[in-house]
Amino acid sequence: MALPRLSFCVDIRFMMRRSIGVATDLYELTMAAAYFEQGMTQRAVFELFIRSLPQNRSFLITAGLDQALEYLESLRFTADEIGYLKSHPAFENISGEFFEYLREFRFTGDVWAMAEGTAAFGMEPILRVEAPLIEAQVVETYLLSTITFQTLIATKAARINIAAGGKDIVDFGTRRAHGPEAGLLAARASYIGGCLGTSNVEAGLLFNIPTFGTLAHSFIMSFEAEEEAFRAFLASFPHSATLLVDTYDTINAVEMICEKFGGPESNIAAVRLDSGDLVDLSKRTRALLDAAGMTSTTIFASGDLNEEKIADLLARGAAIDAFGVGTELVTSYDSPALGGVYKLAATEVNGLAVPRMKLSGGKTTYPGAKQVWRLTNQHEEYERDIIALTSESEPDVGGLRPRPLLEPVMKDGRIQGSDSANPLIAARERAKGELARLPKPLLELDCKHGYPVMISSLLEKKRGELSEKLIANRM
Repeated sequence: MALPRLSFCVDIRFMMRRSIGVATDLYELTMAAAYFEQGMTQRAVFELFIRSLPQNRSFLITAGLDQALEYLESLRFTADEIGYLKSHPAFENISGEFFEYLREFRFTGDVWAMAEGTAAFGMEPILRVEAPLIEAQVVETYLLSTITFQTLIATKAARINIAAGGKDIVDFGTRRAHGPEAGLLAARASYIGGCLGTSNVEAGLLFNIPTFGTLAHSFIMSFEAEEEAFRAFLASFPHSATLLVDTYDTINAVEMICEKFGGPESNIAAVRLDSGDLVDLSKRTRALLDAAGMTSTTIFASGDLNEEKIADLLARGAAIDAFGVGTELVTSYDSPALGGVYKLAATEVNGLAVPRMKLSGGKTTYPGAKQVWRLTNQHEEYERDIIALTSESEPDVGGLRPRPLLEPVMKDGRIQGSDSANPLIAARERAKGELARLPKPLLELDCKHGYPVMISSLLEKKRGELSEKLIANRM
């Protein structure tokens, strides 16, 4: 696609622009204080997972792990934050020792996680934290918001790219995101999900994502004549300009471009359609461009697009080469939230890991630290997943090759090195490979099929035994 590319800079780490100790819900810190006052310093296991897939989703593409790990490694409480907490009425009965503890607070735990770009399904742990109880509890809010948001957007981007059938998609959504940081992280997640790049220049700087830009209607309207606007823009961007043609009359604009700037030597990279009947306009535009010898000029379309609209446009023969998607992508408009949870799975008692579980109706969890095994057939296609206890050996399922999805990514509070020179590119390629290996029906936009996720017999047995014990203890 020949949109102007504004930057492609060296990769640098995501920059935290504010203190993060209090970037959490109050109850995380009140629980931390109560744990501290009770001397509860034992290790605990927490797992982050999505209970069930949201509407119109048959898979998830995980994202956000990089920011989650940077948060854990950087987590501190500043003097101002501690001063604020000391003055908060919720902590009026908490001893000064707790606030001294916060001054030296560091995350020292271990983390296992699915690599970014991995396909995931309901009830599967995406991330597991093993750390002292207070440390593992305090990080819940940040981990959930970071991982669920980026996973939501990466999944939406994957669906849009599937609908485009190999045509390029560019994230145009920062201006419609729920704030600048959401726009930035949505650009990152959409890149993992398969988008060619983003309009967000900060994402280009921080994450080395290709950035693209065209021009707005305001630029055209600032000139007395449309031709003057095009000529001025081409003078500044002679080899990369994409001309927006629907400010006044789309076909008249294309005809004028062909007459004034056309021919085999034309340097106009693309024209952009942003409104109207995109099927009819794209076909007529393509015919005009080809007749003027502008066969290398591509047609880019935008304007409240989503996966269903793109699939429909292409099914009806639209002559569109690439799409810009904004609001629908960065907000996951049709399904704007993931039901992510972060639940206690085990605590240490006398040096032993004791499984924990929740019993409440509709929200029952499975006890113990768990691993997710993905089973692949001889054709390199995914057949099913098995959720099992970490203490279980590799599942033996005839003819299917198992692979553990949760990998060690942090040890003693320090990020473990990646084998990839560019983890973001690796995540993007991983997502592409995952989609290629999923059962084909799961890639349908209106998929009614589910991917089989099984619970190991031992895990089912342990849940049954613990459930009976917990019910008996209440009687």
